[in-house]
Amino acid sequence: MKKHVIVKVFKVFLLTCVTYQAYGQDALNKLQVIDTHSDLLWQSDYQSLQGYQVQPEWTLQAFEQGESVVVKNKVPLFGWIMNERNSSSRQQYYQLLLADNLNDIKQNRGNLWNSGKVRSSESTAVVYGGNDLSPGNLYYWKVKVWDEQGNESEFSPLSCFYTGQFVEGYETTTYPLQRTDQTPKKLIKREQEYFIDFEKAAFGQLRLNLDSPVADTILIRFGEKITAEGKIDRNPGGTIRYQEYRLPLSQGTNTYQIKFRKDQRNTGQAAVLMPDYIGEVLPFRYVEIEGYDHPLHYTDVKRSMVHYPFNDNASYFHSSNEILNQVWDLSKYSIKATSFAGIYVDGDRERIPYEADALINQLCHYCVDNEFTMARASHEYLLHNATWPTEWIMQSVMMAWNDYLYTGDLRSVSAHYETLKAKTLTGLEDSNGLISTKTGKQSSDLLKSINLQRDTLRDIVDWPHSGILGLGKKEQGETDGFVFRPYNAVVNAYYYHALRLMARLAKEMERADDFVFFNTKADKLYNAYQKYFFDKERKVVRDGIGTDHSALHSNMFALAFGLVPEASKKEVVAYIHSRGMACSVYGSQFLMDALYEAGAGDYAFQLLTAETERSWYNMIRVGSTISLEAWDDKYKPNQDWNHAWGAVPANIIPRKLMGIEPLEPGWDTFRIQPQLADLEYAKIRFPTIKGYIDAAYKQSANRLEAQLSIPANTVAEIYLPLKNSRGKPVLYVDGKEYKYELSQNWIKLPDLGTGNKEIIVVY
Repeated sequence: MKKHVIVKVFKVFLLTCVTYQAYGQDALNKLQVIDTHSDLLWQSDYQSLQGYQVQPEWTLQAFEQGESVVVKNKVPLFGWIMNERNSSSRQQYYQLLLADNLNDIKQNRGNLWNSGKVRSSESTAVVYGGNDLSPGNLYYWKVKVWDEQGNESEFSPLSCFYTGQFVEGYETTTYPLQRTDQTPKKLIKREQEYFIDFEKAAFGQLRLNLDSPVADTILIRFGEKITAEGKIDRNPGGTIRYQEYRLPLSQGTNTYQIKFRKDQRNTGQAAVLMPDYIGEVLPFRYVEIEGYDHPLHYTDVKRSMVHYPFNDNASYFHSSNEILNQVWDLSKYSIKATSFAGIYVDGDRERIPYEADALINQLCHYCVDNEFTMARASHEYLLHNATWPTEWIMQSVMMAWNDYLYTGDLRSVSAHYETLKAKTLTGLEDSNGLISTKTGKQSSDLLKSINLQRDTLRDIVDWPHSGILGLGKKEQGETDGFVFRPYNAVVNAYYYHALRLMARLAKEMERADDFVFFNTKADKLYNAYQKYFFDKERKVVRDGIGTDHSALHSNMFALAFGLVPEASKKEVVAYIHSRGMACSVYGSQFLMDALYEAGAGDYAFQLLTAETERSWYNMIRVGSTISLEAWDDKYKPNQDWNHAWGAVPANIIPRKLMGIEPLEPGWDTFRIQPQLADLEYAKIRFPTIKGYIDAAYKQSANRLEAQLSIPANTVAEIYLPLKNSRGKPVLYVDGKEYKYELSQNWIKLPDLGTGNKEIIVVY
């Protein structure tokens, strides 16, 4: 095909398949700072009253009334996004001004800090370096940048933040909870009642405008589930919610709010409680009003959804596979809907934070919204409030690394460094290099160091186990028959991963001795793992020392965490394939990571789009609009219908299927390496702290068309699939033929710079 024809076809594809962020022609050609954040918050002047966002007023009185963002760090952090231009745009210098009054800052005077023209590419984690700030004050700042070509931007629009009483050390700045009022999608009058459907479940409250000529009483029912007859299920099972209330009506027209009863379990000592300015909430989708004989209009019914501030437009995904699209929508919405407590919790049954829930929630949240503070606050909560599973303790190290990788901000790691070291569980290590909870090493000092106060450590592998939570003793649970031994292959896979990540954090902290210490232990463990757990004849991972059983979990965790030798990956992947989805929704995170890391994207895609009982589509089919705690009620009879750890595709689709992941902290360098399986087309927006990454693909047997939008101040390592071809593929970038390298089964593109790139591969 001639070059001009290729370019023409490709531009038609661009117009039909993807919409890009646009700042206008001037913005494309002129260097600009288009957004800023203070202490990782894009809305550092956020103010609300009883959960309803109000227009921010830059006065002390406004910040001290209602609920506001309050910075409690003596040394805050600043960051910004530069505009995406047609030419490469990377920051060479910046200048930041901060003042305690509007007059100075408007006159470009930083009376508390003028950084001067600083030679630096840093734009995600610039730590305050001026005179001491005071508590209970307002501060104003702005920044300008210079790029590699010497172009100078204007100063950014002004930003403002309010300081509260300073804490010693570091504390994550967070938003207050937000309310969003919603009207029903359906309101149907039946003989004895009104039936109301909000289309999606949400944690919230209900207000009604009702008119009654006389004092009367009506019955109101709430539920997450309906029967086959279209009525609210009054006995939904498990922890699927149903409640009913009798509401006395006063004469005349009045507005009523239903006051939900507190649940004894999810408002207990370990639960995260709702703040007073919000009050108690209930997850519900459906409402029935019985005994009300007067006209009821859509505007008379308001559900007040409670959630952490969330930008619905920060991400999108759409593809040629409708099931995948529905799975994405379910998963993305689940992250917003389950943010109602301001800290990641395990659904409505307990409302307790757990490390495993939080890790999955963290990765999903990063992929669907440009928001980092809820993940960090949840992670730090768990650092001080550990839970009992052995593996989950080590997930705190994983969360710390993710936090740094996605934000570029090392303050949280620095503040909690010693606790993170303890969370690697080196205190459980034996002379063979392996750790065990069964060899007498669970000392009180060790448990204290990891902030585990009410339990001892117990290996979990996956959840639930057989014989508990409504499962019979002969029902397998979600562990694929895993044989628990004192030395556990899954636990030690986590240990290896935690050691490697802790070594990387030590390096970033310039702790050379710790860097060597943790890497040395990881090297020893790798060798021990091959000796004790890897069956060299069958080329699979055994569950533990003293058993030949090989569960899915032993193999998928070893593969995900880099413990399977390259020469044996094909056999391990084949064994994993043979086991199917023999894990829980929690375990699926690591199954999918393992498959994509091993290049088994086609099989991973089959699992993402499966219609079996053990699939994400089944969550939709049974009627939930928020991800479930288990694949189906039968696999966890006490499950709830609002569990974010079931929303794994919210991070797997962007990170693995579309292949967008940070390689260096703060997205300085990131990778684009899609594994599209048989999708005809797919498009995505991925929010990052450096700006939006947009990608769109259209593929056929002998052709791949792509458009990528690479944020300013980043470097993208781009890999496109090398399909079976008789000849050498031809690569075009912006209509020009380009040279490239081959990297195994991938076409490795040269550094294309930033901005919008049009790419075609002809196989």
